[in-house]
Amino acid sequence: MKRALILFFLPLILAQVVFSQEKIVDYAHLKCQYQHTYLKDTLDVGTYNDLFILQIGKNISKWYSYYTFQMDSLRRTPDGKQVWQEMFNKSLEVLKNSGDRTKWMNSFPHNGSRTFVYKNNPSGKMTVTDGIGNDHLIYQDTLNAQHWQIADSMKTILGYECQKAECDFRGRHWTAWFSPDIPVSDGPWKLGGLPGLILEAYDVGKQYHFWMVGLEAVTREPIVFSEFSLSKGKFREIDRRELLKLEMNQLTNMGAIMEAETGVPSGNNKPVYRDLIERDYK
Repeated sequence: MKRALILFFLPLILAQVVFSQEKIVDYAHLKCQYQHTYLKDTLDVGTYNDLFILQIGKNISKWYSYYTFQMDSLRRTPDGKQVWQEMFNKSLEVLKNSGDRTKWMNSFPHNGSRTFVYKNNPSGKMTVTDGIGNDHLIYQDTLNAQHWQIADSMKTILGYECQKAECDFRGRHWTAWFSPDIPVSDGPWKLGGLPGLILEAYDVGKQYHFWMVGLEAVTREPIVFSEFSLSKGKFREIDRRELLKLEMNQLTNMGAIMEAETGVPSGNNKPVYRDLIERDYK
């Protein structure tokens, strides 16, 4: 069922000045917005949330967290660092008084995922940038590495008829719902390669879940290669599996890291039962 591609897309605050300071790699004709949840702990029902943007151009697409983009844009304003610090200091009072870490995280602008995915950049591959602490990392990955099995099941998402597909990818079994009516072979995160745009994807148990909440046709919106946080130096090249091992170490020691950064005792020395979205680092 074909229709106009403009749906209820949430407004974004775009810092246009950023585009003049970054390398433009393509121009988007379609912008997608995905909600993302992932389990805090496989023994608990609590989840983390993020909001992602997928810009799709003629040759290249870009996947990034809106919250991270918003945070970096704030920091690049003349008084952004001061404004953020004042809001952060006030939020610490919220944490000290309530002990509610979720309420604390929602009380000031904060980073989401630091992962940026550029598909078909360079041609036939994808470039991924990420960050751990003050380290800014980059690697190339295989484009459309999933081997999908398309099923007959159908369901409607945002008014589009979507077909089911499944695959095993780097330690997780994924289910995706794609729409042939949107003839773009792309989707959330590193997922793609189907004969239509992926509107929803999740692994077994929905430990990681992406679903589209907005879709908008745009006209020549710049797709930039982002270096928002690189005040010094350049990205350091790294092997993908090495980066995953570093991320797992950070996840395992998250309580101690947050305590060191905020000065607030985490009070959480429980073992970590959450795994990464890619499990093939083991």
